[in-house]
Amino acid sequence: MGTRLQGKVAIVTGATSGIGRRTAERFVEEGAFVVLAGRRAVLGREIVADLGATARFAEADVESEDAVRGLVELAVTEFGRLDILFNNAGGPAPSGSIAQIAADDFDSAVRVVLRSVFFGMKHAAPVMSTAGSGSIISNASVAAHVAGYTTSHIYAGLKAAIVQLSRSVALELAEQGVRVNTVSPGAIATGIFGRGAGLTGDDADASATKMRRMLKRAQPIPRTGLPDDVAEAVVFLASDESTFITGRDLVIDGGLIAGRRWSDNMAGRAAVHDALSDP
Repeated sequence: MGTRLQGKVAIVTGATSGIGRRTAERFVEEGAFVVLAGRRAVLGREIVADLGATARFAEADVESEDAVRGLVELAVTEFGRLDILFNNAGGPAPSGSIAQIAADDFDSAVRVVLRSVFFGMKHAAPVMSTAGSGSIISNASVAAHVAGYTTSHIYAGLKAAIVQLSRSVALELAEQGVRVNTVSPGAIATGIFGRGAGLTGDDADASATKMRRMLKRAQPIPRTGLPDDVAEAVVFLASDESTFITGRDLVIDGGLIAGRRWSDNMAGRAAVHDALSDP
């Protein structure tokens, strides 16, 4: 057990699987009191039973402003304060040609991916500003930075919006001692790939194992990205180790968007040499 978040109070949305679950576990391991939010009530209660007395579960759909407001109120009522908010809940967005995307599907993605982050900031900010400290972290994506890393134009646009919204809000809240940052995961083996393929619940979660095998060579660092990789970055941004960092996006992608793999570059160079040497 660590002490990096000793006595701090946190909310984690989308906390019943993947990055959210692992981050909530790490928060508890580092001494925080944590409200875990999610839609799978049975699983959520099982998780907090394992985590112990410093964890609470709230069944919540973060598309609802009332639900998000209730999470903040629960944290303050149960633990007396709110120091950390990890806006992690999200999901896939409609993919395919821009000309074929239905307006209703677009609106649904906005509610899940972006509006939930807005609600979290809106209701956490007053509590943290009054206390004069706090850390809001939202989950973005490498798709916010480079096109072509998702089959959904809408997902890419909404994740970019999260990054820019966070930068803008960071400037407002900095003067009240509250930090606002984002993390941008790359190819992390979670159930989101399964959900994007139409799987739900446990079936989507189980797909992460298959993705671990598939994603080993997706980036220059030759291993699959794991929820732990993102969780450790979020712990850093939530802790007092990062009190001079705000308005920034931390990319966690094993070098995915840095450029071409060195070995691929060298193979391309060799191919050019061979082509020029061919009589």
